[in-house]
Amino acid sequence: MSTWNAYIKGFKSFLQLEKSLSENSVVAYLHDVEKLQQYLLYSKQELSIERINLTTLQGFLKWIHELGMTPTSQARIISGLKSYFKYLVLEDVIKKNPTELLEAPKTSRKLPDTLSIEELELLFNAIDLSQAEGTRNKAILETMYSCGLRVSELTELKISNIYIDVEFIRVIGKGNKERLIPIGESALKHIQFYKEGYRNQIAPKKNCEDILFLNRRGGKLSRVMIFYIIKDLTAKAGLKKNIHPHTLRHSFATHLVEGGADLRAVQEMLGHESIATTEIYTHLDREFLRDTIHRFHPRYQSK
Repeated sequence: MSTWNAYIKGFKSFLQLEKSLSENSVVAYLHDVEKLQQYLLYSKQELSIERINLTTLQGFLKWIHELGMTPTSQARIISGLKSYFKYLVLEDVIKKNPTELLEAPKTSRKLPDTLSIEELELLFNAIDLSQAEGTRNKAILETMYSCGLRVSELTELKISNIYIDVEFIRVIGKGNKERLIPIGESALKHIQFYKEGYRNQIAPKKNCEDILFLNRRGGKLSRVMIFYIIKDLTAKAGLKKNIHPHTLRHSFATHLVEGGADLRAVQEMLGHESIATTEIYTHLDREFLRDTIHRFHPRYQSK
């Protein structure tokens, strides 16, 4: 067991320093390895890492399946174990990677909820601009939809990373990776309104001087606060969909793909490491195309 602990400690450093993963991702990977440890103890199997083979791992998969884990969760755990054994090969702890032929269960990717242009207008129009925080909330929604930002990217957005003259913003995404994203005129206009009005009346807290979106106490907005702002506006707009901050990001991607945008360009703007992650939107696009052809192609019209 002490050998396992040493390897796990090394794996943790590898993920943090060489892979630059976030703390949450590192914790998730380590939990995956711990689950394999638990299985070996539970099934009274040899704990030596060198003796773990494909059959061992298939038994582990069967075990987590019987525990009631969903195919998505199982696939995520396999991904974590693949990274761990790759690390062990790199470190010359083992010669052969036992996960090479390990297959994840098939998962059907759930298509995310999106908003139509009309629904987005209803959401944006529900913002009360006569309230002090209205200009800020309008700028938040415009920026999220214009750039397809994750919530963490929005809350960390810096004033110095908004390039008004070229209409781009710089954001820090997953794994501390920077990317440049175009930003629309409407979003820039509302950011300017917010900066000149509401934000000018707030004294930023220490280390928040360059943060764009602040709460009334001058601190960074939390992810939860963004969630509540959108939930409140959803109710005011009378929208019945389950709308959350990520819905604006999904809508951004969907509208681009439906409009014919190149998938690799969308991948770049969303900050997806793999094109496969972005390809979920091609399913939405196919539905859109199918609907369009049924509505407008003469041969599909009902007589």
